[in-house]
Order: sequence, then structure tokens, then C-alpha cells
Amino acid sequence: MTSTSPRHFLELKDLSRDELEHVFMRSQRIKARFKAYERYWPLQDRTLVMIFEKASTRTRLSFEAGMHQLGGAAIYLNTRDSQLGRGEPVEDAAQVISRMGDMVMIRTFEQAIIERFAKNSRVPVINGLTNEYHPCQILADIFTFIEHRGAIQGKTVAWIGDSNNVCNTWLQAAEVFDFKVHVSTPPGYEVEPDRVGLDGTQHFAQFADPMEAARGADLVTTDVWTSMGFEAENEERMRDFADWQVDAEMMHISAPNALFMHCLPAHRGEEVAAEVIDGPQSVVWDEAENRLHTQKALMEFLLLGKVND
Repeated sequence: MTSTSPRHFLELKDLSRDELEHVFMRSQRIKARFKAYERYWPLQDRTLVMIFEKASTRTRLSFEAGMHQLGGAAIYLNTRDSQLGRGEPVEDAAQVISRMGDMVMIRTFEQAIIERFAKNSRVPVINGLTNEYHPCQILADIFTFIEHRGAIQGKTVAWIGDSNNVCNTWLQAAEVFDFKVHVSTPPGYEVEPDRVGLDGTQHFAQFADPMEAARGADLVTTDVWTSMGFEAENEERMRDFADWQVDAEMMHISAPNALFMHCLPAHRGEEVAAEVIDGPQSVVWDEAENRLHTQKALMEFLLLGKVND
């Protein structure tokens, strides 16, 4: 076990632009190997411990499959089935788990939980999702944009809907990669710059009218109106967000070659029209697959540093 402090990925801005661009470069290389059925096992005999407090499809599958494809093993823990769900301090769990695994991915509620865990971990900790941030999703989203349209620097991303963890992470990414995010939310759901940790407002703008936010945008993206943990507000949110659906009219006034993304799962007829998510501008399936490849590159970087082969 190395004596140096581990690198964690708790927010997107935990890595520098140079490091993130290296992860994208490695994502491309690792994806090409995957498509060519070329075995690549840089993490042979390494173990990823996955801790889930929130339900998941894409996060579990992409991390578990990804670790196996890199030659390692992945162990699934649910807080309901472990001592973490019975009151064991997060700090104690981190001390034990990080002595038995080489890396930990956590999908939980408050960001403070994963920060406490990382502070007491001897190995890298990855944020698989918290209420505040979803950095692995935005890794995949930006990589998908690069695949289809090239560099994201100087582009405009329109975020339509709730200013949730995915939106917060897009705002962080805009500062790192120098692009603009147009955010449109219903009244009462606006971005909280202090919570996001923004340095200023030069990389984002808020719009009362979602159509104006999307006008000329290079990428239009959204998420469900009711995120996990807010189910009690569902009926109220259905009313509040009724005018914030991404539909064909909205995509028509975006840039001519604009893309549509959604982190999934999606509710057709609510936050997005079926004709958009299933239409020619949608890249949601590439986006979903790229969770696998970007996370493999991220794990490689956190454990091995910059690999160039």
C-alpha cells in the first residue's frame, strides 16, 4: 500500500483540466480496445468496493463491469445489508473498508457523508452520486460531446429543469473547461451558486424562459423533475415543471447541429418528449455507454496515475 495520500474524485473540480483531458484521452483508447475485443487488464488483482445507499442501474453496472474489464474485481455493498446501515460510524467503516480494497465508489445522499469517508480512507474514493454532485455522469456527458462535436470549450449547454446534482456538476465543468451553461428552472428551483462553489457568473446564466435558455445552444440536456429523495414533492413538481419539457420546438431553436442528452432514467412526456429522446439529435445511448469507458479511465488514473500506452 502506498504511503502517499490517495487522490479522490468527490467533485468534478477535484481533478485539473489537464488531468480530466487525460481521462478523456484514455477513455477513447480504452473504448477502442473494448470495441476491438482486446483484453486490457491494468488493474489485475485490484478490488473496487461499491457502497450503495441510493438505488442504481447504470452506476452499478458501469462500475462493476468496468472493473472486471480492467482485470479487477468489484464487491457490492448495500447499506441496508451492512453495518453502515446499523449505525457504524462512517469514519470507522472507511478505516476498515480501505484496508481491504484498493478503491471505493459510494452512491449516497449528503455530500458530507462521502467527504467524511474519504478523509478516513487509505485508498481513492469516487463519488457515484450524491444529492449535491454527480461528477461521473458529467465525465461521460462531456466525453460524448467530444466524440460527436469536438472540444466543448466555448460552446453553450442549456440545462432545462431542476437545478439538481447533475446541473450543479455541469456548472463546475463549465468553469474547468471554459464553456457556458444556460440554466432555466421554475421559480423556487434556481441554482444556488454558493452550494455549487462557483467562482463567479461568467460561465452561466439563468433564464426564466426555458426557450430562451435553449436558443442557439450546442447541447440541450435535462433530468427527471423529481430526483431520488424528493418523492414526497412529486405532485407539486409535476405542476411546477409542466412548462419545462424539452420538446421538438425547443430543439428547433437550438443550434442547427445541437445534441440532446439525458442521464436516464427518463420519463417520456414529462421532462422530455418522446420525439426528442428517440429522435436524431439524441445521443443518450452513447452517453449511457460512455459511463463505462470514462469510469474505467478514471479508475485507471486514480490507481496508476497517467498511463500512456
